[in-house]
Amino acid sequence: MKTPVCVVRLPRGPDPHGRGFDPTSPRYLALCPSSLSTSGEADPVALRAEQRARAMMRERFLRCLISMANKKIQFLMYERVTVAAVFGASDIDVLNFQVSDLQTPIGVQTEALIRCQDVISYSFDM
Repeated sequence: MKTPVCVVRLPRGPDPHGRGFDPTSPRYLALCPSSLSTSGEADPVALRAEQRARAMMRERFLRCLISMANKKIQFLMYERVTVAAVFGASDIDVLNFQVSDLQTPIGVQTEALIRCQDVISYSFDM
């Protein structure tokens, strides 16, 4: 049974000289608008609950990527284009998927990179 999986875009990881995500950065605010205030006035219990939920979603997504390895994946792209390929890997920022035997409407590519920005959803058999 194929299960459609939405692509979740997380903010860029912490920079090597920082101590984590900067909740005031424009990228963070654009990609992950928080339901809680980042000014420090938020309820600490609610903030911990939101962080726990975000961590759980990140873990689920990473486990999904691991379970996709070496499986046939159907990608729904923009303009209603559907392609199929064997999933290989994702880069660290989850900006690209490396795939093999990419079957497109115009032919087959032995190896390819798919930009995650072009993917609406993907599905695979468990």
